[in-house]
Amino acid sequence: MKISGGGRCNVTHSCFDPKELAKHYPRGSRELRGAFHRWQSSDTIEWFAQRGVTLKTEPDGRMFPDTDSSQTIIDCFMQAAKKAGVILKIGIGLKEIQPQPNGTFHLTLSDGSETSASKLCITAGSLKASPLTRAVEALGHSIEPLVPSLFAFNVNDPRLEGLSGLSVQSASVKTIPKSPIQTGPVLITHRGLSGPAILRLSAWEARRFHENDYDMEIAINWLGTTSETQLRETFQQHRLNSGKSLVKTKTPEGLPRRLWERLLQHTEITPETQWSQLAKTLETALVRELTDGRFQVTGKTTNKDEFVTCGGVRLKEIDFQTMQSRLVPNLHFAGECLDIDGITGGFNFQAAWTGGRLAGLAMGEQDSARTL
Repeated sequence: MKISGGGRCNVTHSCFDPKELAKHYPRGSRELRGAFHRWQSSDTIEWFAQRGVTLKTEPDGRMFPDTDSSQTIIDCFMQAAKKAGVILKIGIGLKEIQPQPNGTFHLTLSDGSETSASKLCITAGSLKASPLTRAVEALGHSIEPLVPSLFAFNVNDPRLEGLSGLSVQSASVKTIPKSPIQTGPVLITHRGLSGPAILRLSAWEARRFHENDYDMEIAINWLGTTSETQLRETFQQHRLNSGKSLVKTKTPEGLPRRLWERLLQHTEITPETQWSQLAKTLETALVRELTDGRFQVTGKTTNKDEFVTCGGVRLKEIDFQTMQSRLVPNLHFAGECLDIDGITGGFNFQAAWTGGRLAGLAMGEQDSARTL
C-alpha cells in the first residue's frame, strides 16, 4: 500500500455498477460480481469518508486520497484497527495451520510461538514465494499456477530506439494471432513498452505470456481505433488538398512527431517526399506501421516491489458470500492470495477491500452490520 500508485495509493476506481466493475478482472470476474453487490467502490468511499479521509477522482477513474499520500490510508487503517482492539504482531509470520476436531485452529508462528483461533482469515497478498503456500495446500486447497500480471514488455526494435519517454495517449494493442484489444496510453521505455494499455494486455494474457516464456508478437495501432480504411481516406485528402506539402509535416493527431518521423524512416519515406509523390507501396507500408505495427516481445519487466500475481487459491473452493473455504470450516480467504487479479486502476485494492469486508462480517457473524 505504501508504494502503490507512485506513493499516492490508488484506493479504488469510480465504477459503481457491480456488473461493470467485475469486468475489470481477468480472473475472478464472475465470483466478484455477486460480492460487489454487497460491497463495492461506493461503500469503500463512504467507509473512508466516515473516518475523515476524502478520496478524489482523476479523469481516468482512479481514486486517490486528496492528500496524494498513501500514508493517509495507512494511518486510517491503523487507527481503525486500534479502535477495534486489533492486536498486531508485526514481523511475525504464520508457518503452520492445524485444524482441530472442534473446528478451531492451532497456529505455529515464525518466532516459534504457538496460539489458537476459533476462526482464521488468510489475507497474505500474493502467494508467490510465500511459505504459506505449502500450509494452504496441506489443508486440501489447490493453488492455481502463480505467474506475474501487470508487467511491461521488453522489446528490442530499431523503431523504438532513442524514443524512451515518448507516450501515445490513445493506442490499441493486442497479441498475435488473437486476443482482446486493449486501448489506452502506451509509453515507450528504454526497455520497450509500458503504460496502461500494455499493462492491461499483460493482465488479460498473463498465462499465455508465461506459457510462451514471454516471447510473443504484438500488434499496435498507434492511432487507437482509426481503421486502415479511415487512414487511407485521410492520406487521400492530403494528396488532394496538400499535394505539395511534405509527408513529414502532417503528423497524425495524437502521435509524437519523433515517432512519426521514425516510422517514416522505417518505411523508407524520405524527408523530401511530398504527398503527391507518395508511392502506393510506401503508403501501404506506412498504413500498416500506424494501424498494425508488429513488435516482438522478448521478455517482461516488473517492479520488484510492486506487481500483481495471477494465480492463487482456486476460486471454486471458496464461498463468495462469506469468503469461507468450502473445504475447511471457519477458514476464510481474501485478497490476492486468491486466484483474483484486476487490471491497473485501483481494481486490485477494491477486490481486497470487498473480500476482507465480507470475510470479517461472516467471521463476526454480523452480516447486516455496516461499521467496522
